[in-house]
Amino acid sequence: MTDLTSLWMPTILSAVIVFFVSFFIHSVSGFHKNDYPAPPEQDALGDAIRPFNLAPGDYMIPRPASMKDMATPEFKAKAVRGPKVILTVMPNGMTPMGPMLAQWFAYSLVISLFAGYIASRALAPAAPYLHVFRFVGAAAFLGYAGALWQTTIWYGKGVALTIRGTVDGLIYALVTAGCFGWLWPR
Repeated sequence: MTDLTSLWMPTILSAVIVFFVSFFIHSVSGFHKNDYPAPPEQDALGDAIRPFNLAPGDYMIPRPASMKDMATPEFKAKAVRGPKVILTVMPNGMTPMGPMLAQWFAYSLVISLFAGYIASRALAPAAPYLHVFRFVGAAAFLGYAGALWQTTIWYGKGVALTIRGTVDGLIYALVTAGCFGWLWPR
């Protein structure tokens, strides 16, 4: 076992590097440029839902009141008629990037902390680079990408979007694993 407090440097450094790598992936590379295409007639669609004054949150259409309601002919007709929609409504106005970037950095710190914790329970100081890399990389990959597939499986999120997010998660995990392997206590 390795003392978790001796892993503060790779924890922080990996989160910082992941933060900048994610900036490059999302803002410079164009890899995510087409993640969310505009629907046809987006202005008309926005005008149509605006009168409902939906509070920020997640919505489903059609949404059954219960499992029993799901079996009714009325609900089945709504599902067949469509559209079937899962809608996330965000607050109006420009998206405040500062708080979101701070949350992303905190999230990356938490992933690094847990990945380091898992490796610290299994590996001694002076463990070989590759052993550290495998433990930390696997844990970080699960943290960054493991749950993305649930939204594809259960809620119909596009497979291509999920694959791109999984590639991001793999890159972030490799960066995290590399930092820990490099800075593992000797």
